[in-house]
Formats: sequence, C-alpha cells, structure tokens
Amino acid sequence: MSTATTTPPADQAGQRKAPAGERVADWADGRLGIYGLAKANMRKIFPDHWSFMLGEVALFSFIIIILTGVYLTLFFQPSMTEVVYHGPYEPMQGIRMSEAYASTLKISFEVRGGLLVRQIHHWAALIFLAAMFVHMMRVFFTGAFRKPREINWVFGFLLFVLGMFTGFTGYSLPDDLLSGTGVRFTQGAILSVPIVGTYISMFLFGGEFPGHDFVARFYSIHILLLPGIMLGLLVAHLILVVFHKHTQYPGPGKTNKNVVGMPLLPVYMAKAGGFFFLVFGIIAIISAIATINPIWALGPYRPDQVSTGAQPDWYMGFAEGLVRVMPGWEISHWGYTLNLGVFIPLVLFGLVLTLPAVYPFIESWITGDKREHHILDRPRNAPTRTGLGVAWITAYFIGLVGGGNDLWATHFHLSINAISWFVRIFFFVGPVIAFIVTKRICLGLQRRDKEKVLHGRETGIIKRLPHGEFVEVHEPLSQDKLHTLTQHHQYKPLELGPEVDENGVKRKIPVLEKVRAKLSKGYYGENNQIAKPTVEEYKEITEGHGHH
Repeated sequence: MSTATTTPPADQAGQRKAPAGERVADWADGRLGIYGLAKANMRKIFPDHWSFMLGEVALFSFIIIILTGVYLTLFFQPSMTEVVYHGPYEPMQGIRMSEAYASTLKISFEVRGGLLVRQIHHWAALIFLAAMFVHMMRVFFTGAFRKPREINWVFGFLLFVLGMFTGFTGYSLPDDLLSGTGVRFTQGAILSVPIVGTYISMFLFGGEFPGHDFVARFYSIHILLLPGIMLGLLVAHLILVVFHKHTQYPGPGKTNKNVVGMPLLPVYMAKAGGFFFLVFGIIAIISAIATINPIWALGPYRPDQVSTGAQPDWYMGFAEGLVRVMPGWEISHWGYTLNLGVFIPLVLFGLVLTLPAVYPFIESWITGDKREHHILDRPRNAPTRTGLGVAWITAYFIGLVGGGNDLWATHFHLSINAISWFVRIFFFVGPVIAFIVTKRICLGLQRRDKEKVLHGRETGIIKRLPHGEFVEVHEPLSQDKLHTLTQHHQYKPLELGPEVDENGVKRKIPVLEKVRAKLSKGYYGENNQIAKPTVEEYKEITEGHGHH
C-alpha cells in the first residue's frame, strides 16, 4: 500500500489551486457579493416570542399553496367547453359539464394523490388568510406599524386583500354549482357599480353571464397575476423586516437600539425549518380527515339552479353579509337604475377594509410622533387604539353573521328577518359597545399595573398587626417586572394654546388643527390613560410610609 498523498495541481505561478467548489464560490462572490451579504445578514438577531410565529404560519401556508398549486395546474383544464362525463364517479355518468369541472373530478378521483393535494391547497388558503388576519391584529394591537414600518404595514394589508381575491378566483375555477353561485353574486355586485360596472363585467366574463371565458380568465388571474403581485409584496415585506430589524416586546435590556434574541443562523433557521414541516404536517392531517369543497356532491354549475346553504369561504362572508341584510333600495333617473341595495354594501366593504391600511398615518398625525419605534406596546397601554381594533373586528364578524344568516336561521330555529335586523342594527351599534367595553378593560388593567408597581404582588398571606388589624402581605416586584410595567411612553394631549396672541388679536386656528387637538384629547386626555406611578409615590410606599 502506498502512503503517498496527492496534492492539488499547481498553477503557472507555482501556487496550489483551490478546490473546485471554492473556486466557484469565489467566482460568484466576485460578481454577486455573496460573502459580504451573508456575513451581514446570516447572524442577524431575531427575538423569540410565540406571537411572532403567526407571521411564519402565514408565510409557510403561502409556500404550501404555491407548491400544491403547481401540481394542480398540471391536470386542470381551464375551459368551459361542454363535455359528457364518462369517468369513474358513477353518479355523474352521462352528465354534461364544462371541461373545468370534469378535470377537477379527474383530479379528485383519477390522479394519484389529487384529492389530497386539492384539499391541502384549499385548507392552506384558508389558514393563510386566517394567519394573516391574526398576524395583522397582533401588529396593530402592539403598535408594530409605527415609524419606520408604515409602508411594511401597507404591504401586509395588500397581501391580505389580494389573498382574499386570489382565494375567490381559486374556488371559482371548478365551475361547480356552489362556486358558480358565488361568481353570479360577484357579477351582480360588479354590475351595481355606476358607469364602469358593465364594462368590468364584460371584461371578466367575455359577454353576458356566464359567458364562455370567465374560467380561463380567472385561471390566468389566479395562477399568474395575483400570485405574482403577492410574491413581490412578500419579498418586499421580508426585506423590510430585515432592514428595519425586528420589533420586540418590552423587557430588561431591550431598547430601540438593540434586539435581544437568537441569530438567524443556525438557531432561528433550524427552528423555522422544523416549524415549516410542522405546519405542513398539520395542514396535511386536516386535509386528510376533513373534506372541503366536495364538488361531486354539488354538481356542475347551471344558471337556473342554486344550491341551498351556499356560503363563501369565511374571508368573503363579511362582504356577502352586508349585501344580504341591506334593504333593496333603488334609484331610477333618466332611464338609469342605481342599485343601492348592492352598491352601498360594496362601498362599505371597501371602506372597512381601507381603514386599517391608513390607520398608522392617522395615529402618527394625531400624536405628532416622529420617533422610530422598535419596542412594542402592551395593548392595555394604548386603550383607544385597542378599542378601535376590537371595534373593527366586531364589525367584521357581525357582517360575517349576516353572510350566514340562512344557516343561523335553520340551525338555531331563528327568524331570518330577525337576524337581518340584528346585523343591520349591531353593525353600527356593536363596534361602539365593543370600543367602550375594551377601553374600560384596558384602563382597569392599567390601574391594576399601577397598584402592583406601588404595592407589590399579592401573596395571599394574611398578617395580624399588634393592634388587631388584619392586612395582606405584599411581595415587592423585581426590577425586571417594574421595568416592564413602567417603561411605556405616555403622550400628552395636543394643546392649541391661547385663542388670542400677545397683542390681544384673536388667532386663526386651522380647522385641521382643531380636529387634531380634539382627537389627541380623545386618545391621551383625561380618562383616556392612567398616569404611571411616579418615583416619589414608589418611594413613599417602599420606605414604609404606606399602609403595608
């Protein structure tokens, strides 16, 4: 046996050549700057908190949607050409249907794993939007949308809205009776838009409903246009998350200038990789045991039929609910009819969706706060914002009740007319009640925090004093806990100043400034936040001058 070792060949200068893999890496780095990019970002710190996983659930669900969607496109036929079914599903034998519906049946019953992939695709879409919704609410309630993240908030909002319409175009593709009913509903809503409604309808459907082109057009929108825009927004969203650094919850050692947590590599990436497979596995299990959208039980779409209990996916139920409970008002003038019974709910739907998108700019204008914020708020310390968020969620879910008014009526033996009136009234009253109750709860929690800071934690131990009085022993809070409960900034309401200047001349105050001052007082004025305990109050209690 030879003991001689081989050495890499030398180049013309007599130096040994680097291994091939290293030479390729050097070549790529000289043109792409990979080393510097990796060095700057692979050790980036990410904080560790369970609520940050909500965004990861949305991201991983989106990846699953893309993967399963690519598989489904290999077998789906986006055509409305009529064919006669002769597949393995006996109840459909000899029935005329579109190629889109027939190919969906083929995916479900003939393609290996097709039904499971269909179910995973649909469930992942529902979970993606649900995770997006909850993730956005987490961002909203903790104030993570503040400077410098306003644009990223708008990107996230657009992802949610585009996800809604991507989901709608997706479940419309099979051309079954349920999805056809939903498309017909949407076409009616489009036609209610003054002036341009008929043009939009003709563009989408290629003629009078149902036309012969809407499946092909929805297919292009569903697999190319909307996902392409969403992918671009998602990449921009993640780039901004890295660029601005991650927000973190208040705690000792955490400031606006640092991030306390784990590095991206290897810790965070390992955890995220495992979490991806966990999300994928759970969605696969749900898809394997819980049927969703069984198109074979509904039949192909026919314009003269409608399935009972027809419901859209949850994220579109709000829009349908507004239309269902709206009175059938119409205005007819000059030979033109404006269908207010559909158009007004359409406007309300757009308004309700737009309010969260512009809220960061409204709050910034009210507070006049130009600082960067990387430390999150505790929702109780921003009672007005928290109340507005709960009010918005309340309005959304009341509209969702309207979208399922027929099912509420049949399952709970209620009058559908009574449900409609409930939604009409509480769509406006419910958010007000929710705002007031939520704000009072937040103020109560602030008072409780102040009490804990000044008097400590209740131990449950009762002590009898020499003169016979019974008191409960309180344990002082740790410095870490004291910091968490008192670190938040409290704004002062905007003051307009005197109505006259130093010369006694009445000042002209712009209307917008008056509105801003009134809103500022509503956010931070008396009875809108509880003053934090002062150092003097704390010292008086801890030095034994208090009651215990």
